[in-house]
Amino acid sequence: MTIQHGFILTRQARDVRGTTQIDLWLATPEGPTQLIIEAEQPVFFVLQADVEKAKSVTQDLSITWKPLPLKSFDLQPLAACYCQTIKQSQTASECLKRNDILVLEDDIRLADRYLMERFIKGSLEFTGITQATKSHRRFNQVKCRTGEYTPDLDVVSLDIECSEKGVLYSIGLDSPMDSRVIMVGPIEPAETNIQWVDNEKQLLHALVDWFARYDPDVVIGWNVIDFDFRLLHKRADWNQVKLTLGRGYQASFFRTSNTSQQAFISIPGRVVIDGIDALKTATYHFRSWSLEAVSQQLLGEGKQIHNVHDRMAEINHMFSHDKPSLAKYNLQDCALVNKIFAHTHLLEFAIERAKLTGVELDRVGGSVAAFTNLYLPQIHRAGYIAPNLRSEDWLASPGGYVMDSIPNLYDSVLVLDFKSLYPSIIRSFLIDPMGLIEGLQLEIGKDSTQAVPGFRGGQFHRTHHFLPQMIETLWAARDVAKKNNEQAFSQAIKIIMNSFYGVLGSSGCRFFDTRLASSITMRGHEIMKQTKQLIEAKGYQVIYGDTDSTFVSLNGQFSQAQADDIGNELVTYINQWWSHHLRQEYNLNSILELEYETHYKKFLMPTIRGQETGSKKRYAGLIGDGSDERIVFKGLESARTDWTPLAQEFQQTLYAMVFHSENPSDFVRHFVEQTQSGEFDDKLVYQKRLRRKLHEYQKNIPPQVRAARMADEINERLGRPLQYQNKGRIEYVMTLAGPEPKEYQNSAIDYQHYIDKQLKPVAEAILPFIGLDFATLSEPQLGLF
Repeated sequence: MTIQHGFILTRQARDVRGTTQIDLWLATPEGPTQLIIEAEQPVFFVLQADVEKAKSVTQDLSITWKPLPLKSFDLQPLAACYCQTIKQSQTASECLKRNDILVLEDDIRLADRYLMERFIKGSLEFTGITQATKSHRRFNQVKCRTGEYTPDLDVVSLDIECSEKGVLYSIGLDSPMDSRVIMVGPIEPAETNIQWVDNEKQLLHALVDWFARYDPDVVIGWNVIDFDFRLLHKRADWNQVKLTLGRGYQASFFRTSNTSQQAFISIPGRVVIDGIDALKTATYHFRSWSLEAVSQQLLGEGKQIHNVHDRMAEINHMFSHDKPSLAKYNLQDCALVNKIFAHTHLLEFAIERAKLTGVELDRVGGSVAAFTNLYLPQIHRAGYIAPNLRSEDWLASPGGYVMDSIPNLYDSVLVLDFKSLYPSIIRSFLIDPMGLIEGLQLEIGKDSTQAVPGFRGGQFHRTHHFLPQMIETLWAARDVAKKNNEQAFSQAIKIIMNSFYGVLGSSGCRFFDTRLASSITMRGHEIMKQTKQLIEAKGYQVIYGDTDSTFVSLNGQFSQAQADDIGNELVTYINQWWSHHLRQEYNLNSILELEYETHYKKFLMPTIRGQETGSKKRYAGLIGDGSDERIVFKGLESARTDWTPLAQEFQQTLYAMVFHSENPSDFVRHFVEQTQSGEFDDKLVYQKRLRRKLHEYQKNIPPQVRAARMADEINERLGRPLQYQNKGRIEYVMTLAGPEPKEYQNSAIDYQHYIDKQLKPVAEAILPFIGLDFATLSEPQLGLF
């Protein structure tokens, strides 16, 4: 049998005729392929001491018990429980737990275990007996192993248009294979490729036919799962149409989580990736996650209709009077999503992440799953079985180091950063879940040469560990990716490496132990404090430190070249010091690497509002020269999405003047005048997120909630859809009658609110450092009105 290559699109395990069947759908060079893996036995583990009791309470089930040379994390010998079906395994596990018998690893899905135990991550090699079907290749009696294959996937962007009551008007489909809109209505001439159908039922049948004909691997969209597919399934149920969108003419399956109401879609052989979730997983941040806002920011183009109410009215109007325009609008949304995916390399990122960690292409987040896939097979081979996942999710270790700042307006401040500090600490100090278990067995004194001290009672074995090597391998791969300018690959590796600390520090991970996370963060505190002492011993002043960054005042004004020389000298000295210290103190190789990051020509470290104490995670500085010169804001109004454009514009100009030693007095006075006279009314809009459902706000009612309630009361009177009941984002202005939604503003603007709450805090953060006072500059002007 010829060895073939493929990439996993979807995986599913189910019970079939008294045994199990794992279905793997692959993208292969020869086209879509289904692998059928039969009779894999589900397995979990119990203590050998509990086997007799376990046998007695599960005697009605056909179970095989087998003692194994494996042990739990507290070193108890274990036995495996093998079952014939998934249902039988679940029944046995629940029965044992009811009888207070400890069960380990019963929460690992059969398909996931099959893949991870073979170290299969995304791509694989396989053999089997082929069986041709009309639409794809199918293999039985399959054997799989890890492989190396990067697929070229067929992608379609999908978007629906509908009435406010959810009745479907059209479905847009945009892909290199075919681009069209399926539209309900009589045939009309149009520039857009429109497939006309008579009614909603035919629309759904036409969608099923399109998937069968063009056979995409991946479906993308904007809120495509929670909105588009939710509504498609709802209307399919209403029209009694079976949505056989999957390969092999299998139906798609839509469900929502009982706890979070998160929506999930399963389409055998096809992956659905939501653009918002994918961007968040790739660590993108936007002020607003609407398609309009994101496409404008990334691409410089957006939708044809912006306001949500205008949009609904316009869509209804186009459907009734100008269907070709609606088709053009529908297809444009599909095209925008395709452009965003291409611009940000989101699909390449998802593919590389899957190849690195084994998580599904469409997995949102997935840090715990990624770590489990990578780590679990290794500790099994070392003789350990892991605990189950815990349901609670809390952190039980100190956070990153944040020192008290020294507020002032500075010349020449350097920022020195430790490169990937937490991964470096893991590698340098050999921090590892199994290393902790085996390190704790070493007697202090007798075996001290084998133990590396941690914190909170933790200590780590010098040779029995996996995580440091895992990070070293990823680190080297990222260096190669950066050298080759493979941005998606580099970003995927960075996110995975940096997630390892968070995973170990979360009780939502089966490897959680407070001694692990604390040995990382508390070592980080120690490193940052010692680095501060080393810098200050050279005659410079450390004015702030945050997690892995140290801010150094050079105590004077220096040119870029002079600052560069000092920065490079400092990092060389400190890196050599740490290398020598770790060798002398612990007999360890230091992977710690301090880098010279930035020279701020001018730098403001403000005080906490209303206090003399320095703030944390809030600063601004001037970097660059000539056309490259810019101001960097961190944690201040210009960097925050919940401050108005008025404050942001005021801050940009004011700080630029101060940083260039210009007197801003006239600017401040004039800006206050212009605000008061209504010249900036287009810059007064607040944009804030509603983090709870509207009815859940009972005691403290913030302005955004008051505005949202007013908006939906008006929406209800006008017969429009309610926009803000279930979280969301609201735009509002402050008026003399209080907060009012932007789209329904009726009262006069409260200009004094904006002067006191938006301009004053911005000014008071910087003006005192140059001997000026906002009240003195602004109040005389206000007396004229």
